[in-house]
Amino acid sequence: MTASIAPHPRARVFYDGDCPLCRKSVAILRRLDWLGRLECVNSRGADQPLLRQPPLSSAPLLDEMHLLTPDGQRLHHGFGAFRWMAWRLPLCWLIAPLLYIPGVPWLGQRIYLWIARRRFQLLPCRHGVCTIEQKQ
Repeated sequence: MTASIAPHPRARVFYDGDCPLCRKSVAILRRLDWLGRLECVNSRGADQPLLRQPPLSSAPLLDEMHLLTPDGQRLHHGFGAFRWMAWRLPLCWLIAPLLYIPGVPWLGQRIYLWIARRRFQLLPCRHGVCTIEQKQ
């Protein structure tokens, strides 16, 4: 039996803190989080003991955003994480039901992964060049 992560009052969103597009996305999430339901955590933070615990220790945290639910039991990623957040961010409540229309989750995840894989080109670090080693 695997140990679960202790419950936390807020869902934790794990993002690539060295990625300009990810940081910009987190800034937008923080502005939308009027009810204080999210805590954003840099996945590159070596000082985060949480990152060394299952299920996070085996998750590809630098490939796409992940969200750990407040109960510490479920880990969502990519479009699924966005869909989970949409129900908890008041300005997204109107679009949240649309994210469940058949075909939308499939397409949403494909679009999310396309952006995630190209995030360093879409919003480069400095002068069109990023010093972070990218996966090929």
